[in-house]
Amino acid sequence: MRNQALTTIALLALGACATPPATPRAVAPADDFGSTPVGDVWAEPATWSAAGDPTQFEIPLEAADGWHAALVLDNGTTGIWTLRAMPVFDAYATPEIVGLDDLGRCHVMVSYSGKWTPVTTIADKKWLGGLDQADVDPRIPGMEIYTGGARGNLYQVRAYRDGLLDNRLIAQLPGKEIHTIVAGEVDGSSHGPEVLVLTRPGELYRVTPTGPDGTFETTHVGPLPGRVRDAVVLPGHSGAPEIACVSRAGWLRIVRMLPGGPEWTSVYEAPMGKGRLALRRGAPGDPVGLYTTHDDGRILRHTRIARDRWETETIYLGPQGPRGIVSGVFDDDPATETVAIFGYSGRVEILTERDGIWSAETIFTDRHKGHWLTIAEVDGRNATDELVASGYGARIVLFSRPPGYGLGGVPAAGR
Repeated sequence: MRNQALTTIALLALGACATPPATPRAVAPADDFGSTPVGDVWAEPATWSAAGDPTQFEIPLEAADGWHAALVLDNGTTGIWTLRAMPVFDAYATPEIVGLDDLGRCHVMVSYSGKWTPVTTIADKKWLGGLDQADVDPRIPGMEIYTGGARGNLYQVRAYRDGLLDNRLIAQLPGKEIHTIVAGEVDGSSHGPEVLVLTRPGELYRVTPTGPDGTFETTHVGPLPGRVRDAVVLPGHSGAPEIACVSRAGWLRIVRMLPGGPEWTSVYEAPMGKGRLALRRGAPGDPVGLYTTHDDGRILRHTRIARDRWETETIYLGPQGPRGIVSGVFDDDPATETVAIFGYSGRVEILTERDGIWSAETIFTDRHKGHWLTIAEVDGRNATDELVASGYGARIVLFSRPPGYGLGGVPAAGR
């Protein structure tokens, strides 16, 4: 999963993509985005040194002007792959940041006035990758976390009011790597919530809390058309939910889990692997939109025009190997469309559209390749979203705008 070879493709060959094509729009040339890297990218792990202890103090890291970077977790030389912001502990008002690492551990990061304390569970020995949270198990109050990885083991993680975690193994899929998990009431062919598990080799499983004596039952739904690297549930559909999926096989498709079996609808197909996708943040009534990444460095925007019709456009031609993408509010004008990306370049970049033109700004360069991005609202001193990154650099880093940003005249320290 981690050492996939990136296939080189000439950017001038964009028109060779299969139907529907990515319609180019006004995009600044990639060379115009040449911000000076911040920090030491591609440093060897043996040279890494801890910036400080984030369990004791807020540990700032170097970032571009207009941004604050802070260390959440330094995991030594062990990479951190998937990230999600989740409300894990009910007693704490801010969401926790959940990260999965290369030793099969699940780190739940709890914030307190700029400090971060890890609560760690699971020891699966190889990487964990799939991650989601939902109220699937009626025997447990509240929501549970579901995760799995290279060894094909699926875990349920439960949180307790006193800030503790435990886990249990609920399914085993020998010979399968668990890459993507979608949990909740997402399968129209079954009654109640479930956990959908998408694996490599490409297979789809449904795991439900219907086994004897409090166990789970695993059902093989069928093969998948390629390995699904990322998935998100689309809003606003009656009946069986729509789940958008991207695959290394080069496609963006939507699946609905129906009584007769999975129903797949193609949105975009291309002869180049796809890595991540993000649901566009929009105002109520806006059409559903998605952003996706290509392994060759293209970032695409997909807008739903009708039920089975999408418009696709290229918004950025960047470094090869993008491995994280999120849509959020990162500008002082909330109506401005902004997207964050992170990948094998080690750069965290903000893409911004103004008057039909997209531009890019590098706000941070990590000490190694990037793998995931997420959004976590943990700082109310600004009007924007906070951004969280992780990857081969073996640390979790939080990015925020400075106090007062976007709040129009509210006095802030240091301004």
